[in-house]
Amino acid sequence: MSNISQLLADLHAESADLDALVAGLDDADWALPTPAPGWSIAHQIAHLAWTDDLAVLAATDPAAFAGTLELALTAPDRYVDDGAEAGARVPPAQLLDRWRTGRARLAGCLAALPAGTRLVWMGPPMSPGSMATARLMETWAHGLDVADALGVIRPPTGRLRHIAWLAVRTRDFAFTVHGRQPPRDEFRVELTAPDGSVWTFGSAAAEQSVTGPALDLCLLATQRRHRDDLALTAVGPDAEAWLELAQAFAGPPGAGRPAGSR
Repeated sequence: MSNISQLLADLHAESADLDALVAGLDDADWALPTPAPGWSIAHQIAHLAWTDDLAVLAATDPAAFAGTLELALTAPDRYVDDGAEAGARVPPAQLLDRWRTGRARLAGCLAALPAGTRLVWMGPPMSPGSMATARLMETWAHGLDVADALGVIRPPTGRLRHIAWLAVRTRDFAFTVHGRQPPRDEFRVELTAPDGSVWTFGSAAAEQSVTGPALDLCLLATQRRHRDDLALTAVGPDAEAWLELAQAFAGPPGAGRPAGSR
């Protein structure tokens, strides 16, 4: 499989796991609150559907997407929440169909894009592979919120490698979005995968490092758990600072979750 093919296959699998959680819910269950303040299960799925629709627009009509982005800048603090709120108001069956249709269309668009394509996005332009990785990250993160709302434990999978890579890749962004100068040197990151193997990023000669479970770095970088609740170890002041700032998603810094919460 090519890289984009593998990414899209993993995105499909991640989406299917979440789909299985919500497909059999009663309509009333879609209104259950999730750990994200003010967001129900319906809001979580609506946000995924909304973002998939925007990504399709970016892939198929960059000029139209640019116009949408200008609109977003008129209300940057509400644009994302408004999109989720609007989607959450429709009947659950209609919302589920929208999400399924949109994510399938996006996968087709990304697979068809020529190598070297750069998609205009809310942050820096993205390759099709980076877009697929970002969608997988969001699907996993919002799926975790849904699982928490339902009291379900989702076993971690090897697909976390994509999210861990994104967390490492966005290190400098996390510093910049907090108004801080990114470290000059790379870190060594060593993570224990769900199957017990070790995923490594960065030079073994790096003076600063982060080690721990891959799941924990993914939880941290998607701001689904507080640093104090995770088994991550940093060596070096910059690495320690990164674990306080890590953010694998675009946009302003998130508030994160308080310690001891789900």
